[in-house]
Amino acid sequence: MGHAVLAAALVGAGAALASATEPVRGRLPAGWPRLPADRVWLDEDALGRWRDRGWWTPLVIAALCLGVLLFLWWAAGRLRAGRLRELALGRADVTLSGAALASAVAERARAVRGVADARVVLLGRSARLRVRVRVTVTLASDGVPGAVLGALAREALAEVRGVAAPRGVEAEVRVASSRSRRGWLSGRGRVR
Repeated sequence: MGHAVLAAALVGAGAALASATEPVRGRLPAGWPRLPADRVWLDEDALGRWRDRGWWTPLVIAALCLGVLLFLWWAAGRLRAGRLRELALGRADVTLSGAALASAVAERARAVRGVADARVVLLGRSARLRVRVRVTVTLASDGVPGAVLGALAREALAEVRGVAAPRGVEAEVRVASSRSRRGWLSGRGRVR
């Protein structure tokens, strides 16, 4: 909910700032509020007074750097969020690394006939009783999508199902052809 409110506020602020520009101003409906085109946010005299103070420029640079670092930290957290780090195996003291399981599933997927390459990402949390598997497969020139999907479900994804039991496993498979990189064939299925 908080992300939606922040996004709406940023979109609103961007729309308000854009309404001060002539190309946008001319296309807005008549009843919409607009910022005046001649509005000055910080005039030259005020900016000069701020620049005369010795702390102003380093403070602005430090604040911008801090903002960039916070954004990068947030973005890195969002990229890693949801990745399965470890999976409990029956007892609390026995776990399996999510990266090791993903690597093993990727190797099994590459061993399937008709698969040229495979990448696997495991999503979910060990506390939640659900594991999501994202498999991206590039077909070899002789690969048939239906046969590859069936073999993946029987061979590679069956291993994940066995390891994750009694948790449910949901698999999303994206299939690309090495002959044509333009389009993706995609299939989603739930492996039980």
